[in-house]
Amino acid sequence: MAAPRFVFGLVLPLVLLAATSADVGFRFASYINNYMVLQKEPAGAVIWGYGTSGATVTVTLYQDQETIMEKVTSVKAHSNSWMVVLDPMKPGGPYEVMAQQTFGKTNFTLRVHDVLFGDVWLCSGQSNMQMTVSQIFNATRELANTAAYQSVRIFSVSLIQAEQELEDLAKVDLQWAKPTTENLGHGIYEYMSAVCWLFGRNLYDTLQYPIGLISSSWGGTPIEAWSSERSLKACGVPTQGFTQSNSVTGLSNHSVLWNAMIHPLHNMTLKGVIWYQGESNMNFNRDLYNCTFPALIEDWRQTFHHGSQGQTERFFPFGFVQLSSYLSAPSDDTFPQIRWHQTADFGYVPNLRMPNTFMAVAMDLCDRKSPFGSIHPRDKQTVAYRLHLGARAVAYGEKVIFQGPLPEKMELLADKGLLNLTYSQEIQVQRQDKIFEISCCSDHQCKWLPAPMDAFSAQTLTLSTGSCRGTLAAVRYAWATWPCEYKQCPIYHPSSTLPAPPFIAFMTN
Repeated sequence: MAAPRFVFGLVLPLVLLAATSADVGFRFASYINNYMVLQKEPAGAVIWGYGTSGATVTVTLYQDQETIMEKVTSVKAHSNSWMVVLDPMKPGGPYEVMAQQTFGKTNFTLRVHDVLFGDVWLCSGQSNMQMTVSQIFNATRELANTAAYQSVRIFSVSLIQAEQELEDLAKVDLQWAKPTTENLGHGIYEYMSAVCWLFGRNLYDTLQYPIGLISSSWGGTPIEAWSSERSLKACGVPTQGFTQSNSVTGLSNHSVLWNAMIHPLHNMTLKGVIWYQGESNMNFNRDLYNCTFPALIEDWRQTFHHGSQGQTERFFPFGFVQLSSYLSAPSDDTFPQIRWHQTADFGYVPNLRMPNTFMAVAMDLCDRKSPFGSIHPRDKQTVAYRLHLGARAVAYGEKVIFQGPLPEKMELLADKGLLNLTYSQEIQVQRQDKIFEISCCSDHQCKWLPAPMDAFSAQTLTLSTGSCRGTLAAVRYAWATWPCEYKQCPIYHPSSTLPAPPFIAFMTN
């Protein structure tokens, strides 16, 4: 594989040099390149770049030298940028995109080839999203499994920060490429995101048309680095008196990764986003995460919709991974709180504050022996599988079960010392661990006590509350940093092996 890489690295700079030396910068945007995937119908893909102010730019889409469509625009004076929106295209390819700039008697031409139309997904977050295919279970087998997925194209953004919003990427780690053993496992945390790749591969297996995957993630970073100033302000995130937390091991300055690694993509037409982040907010603005995360989703949606001239859906699908487990958390309450806040304190998604979202529960995918630390579990295959189920349901409208069972009704039988939980789906009780707790209050003080499972049926579960001699105020499930061993949580959906998510519920009359 070394030879093609050398030739590509040698020729590309020469081509760019020829174009920029003869011209004042007529070029495509950084991520418009050979092998890219453009968003298919019903949206129109955006093609844009830079040129000479006032010049005319004609963008032509070809297939087998036949003109499919032609769009004409001009270069804006204030930004030296140009943009066209292609007509919606059915999935498939390959196509060639040509852009020609005309200014007086001078013409310049740019071309990119082997372009496909399909669905484009952006993958972002911190180190669990950044982990490459070479770092996961069965890495050798997964790295070799590329032949059937040459229509799943990958792209990786460089780790760059900026104090102001950038319009284009300053640097790219991996230009659009077909998957290979080398670019899927280039190095430790160095492209390509395993969760992103496996998610796209699962989607391709289902959809059978091209998938474009853009990885833009940075380990150890809190949500504040990925959020715009306006969304942080909306949540009252303090800007003064900033203190570094031990849970933040990467960049922590507000908005610097939004500015450099997300905003430059905002003109792109997307299908959706998947996100794996939250560990770095364990001890950093944790209590604000139930605002900052929904605010990030809303702000990204608004920005991409506007930047793509309305082509990216206003409420595009947004999937995320609920945090897994961690052996070294400072207290047993920090991870459960972040997991709960990831759902805006609903316990499930979609919900009123997080419409059109989907979640992969990962608390049962713990990894005590991970060489990258227990906070970095290696089973990314199950994570991606659960994410893709959510995408199929929320983004593609399939009738598939994509989340585990949650109680929809509670009934306290105080005289019998029992609490009945009725679930929204069928449940499979794998083990009767003391994973439920009840909040028992007396003399204005409350204490969490174990609530053993007493009995269960297809959709109901009964807890023993006999340990509570006071008033029962609340019940919670799996409220621990490490609630169970690998795929051994007590409650799953029987047909889909999806774990029941953690929850806390307060008693009402």
